[in-house]
Amino acid sequence: MKYRWTSAVWSVVYLLLLLSLSTPFLIITTLFVIIPAVLLFTTLNTRQFILSIVPVWLILGLISPLYIWIAAYLIVPALVMGRWYKKKSPASTVIVAGTITLLGEFLLLLLLGKTLFQFDLYNYVYDVLNEMRTMALSPMQEFGMGGFLGGSPEDIGNNSRAFIQVIPMALIVSSFLITVITHSIVRPILNSMGYAVPKLKPARDWRMPKSFIWYYLIAAVIQLFFLKSDNGLLVMITANLVPLLRICFIIQTIGFFFFLAHERNWNRTIPVILAVLAIMVPPLWIIGIIDLVAPLREMVTKSKR
Repeated sequence: MKYRWTSAVWSVVYLLLLLSLSTPFLIITTLFVIIPAVLLFTTLNTRQFILSIVPVWLILGLISPLYIWIAAYLIVPALVMGRWYKKKSPASTVIVAGTITLLGEFLLLLLLGKTLFQFDLYNYVYDVLNEMRTMALSPMQEFGMGGFLGGSPEDIGNNSRAFIQVIPMALIVSSFLITVITHSIVRPILNSMGYAVPKLKPARDWRMPKSFIWYYLIAAVIQLFFLKSDNGLLVMITANLVPLLRICFIIQTIGFFFFLAHERNWNRTIPVILAVLAIMVPPLWIIGIIDLVAPLREMVTKSKR
């Protein structure tokens, strides 16, 4: 794409999204913050891309040097995804590359915080939970209702440890979510601009490896027998692996619903409703396990004949 007004517009959007990270809207805007950089890198050559990014970074630097660090941190996954888009790589490759890059950066950030700044994650989480409890307790005490709100230091400590244990899963899910949202928005925009970008497989073709069943069984057994174990690493691994695999089974279930709807020529809204139910009603992920173990899709195809 030639350097034109659309590039300037995306540069402005890029600036506004980065600035929004210091506002309460960051919970939402974080999901979209790398989109402008991906679009600019994919559609412009290196010189034009630099000309679009540098003014944004200069403005950020004048406001606060911290913005420069944030922008530099977030530009890496944008460059990775943009590079794969330029190579016309499959959508799954782009998503995996973006997810791994974001996850690696999250882990690197935690490592640097621990080694360089002696950042103690447990104490930080404990202080946040304790402060939240204090804020909730203050207005209740004014009405003489403070006794209804529990939460001893020991309880807060246990909650802090439980929260830290699931951080790996939270990082994986958040990295994947940001990447998927970015791809779902970037792809149609690039296609409208004349850049052919491969799309993901249809939902009806989504299938997980059968080995996931064995991973889940092993993790569930370990979690059952070592729930109160002193082996913190083992508890952390199972506490993250089990829910992650359940998410995979939910995806398998959604894929089966779309496959069934496609084979039966159902209305398009039906599999969407079923997909929402699969997410909202946890026991339905068992359908995904059955779909992996038994040839459900083959049975549906044969019954159609």
